[in-house]
Amino acid sequence: MATIEVFNYNVPAESDFGYSQAIKSGELIHVSGQLSFDEAGEFRYAGDFVAQLRQTYANMDKVLDHYGATRNQVVSQTLYVVNLRQNAGATAEGNLGYFGDHRPASTVLGITELTLPGQVIEISFVIDTKLPA
Repeated sequence: MATIEVFNYNVPAESDFGYSQAIKSGELIHVSGQLSFDEAGEFRYAGDFVAQLRQTYANMDKVLDHYGATRNQVVSQTLYVVNLRQNAGATAEGNLGYFGDHRPASTVLGITELTLPGQVIEISFVIDTKLPA
């Protein structure tokens, strides 16, 4: 029988909205959309795409670290980008910088807005812990 393991940052949004940052079921980990929250759970860098992207990737690393996983075990990701045409180059550059030679399946969606005022990027992803680290 598969076991379930939940991961949270213990920020107010988790209880206010009723979700977990990630849930591991068997060998797969499904990760909720990550954004530019800092250690205290405060949203940072409103309107600054590059800074938000950096913080979002740092938060993705926290989830990976919690589960003892690596970027090479990310099998898919979905990026939600406000003003995609304007931010397409920075999105691609950030993605290539984060994953290096690893190429997860990716979907990039251009959207008009996200949950928080000034939020311009959110990334959800799936990890397969059976893959080599």
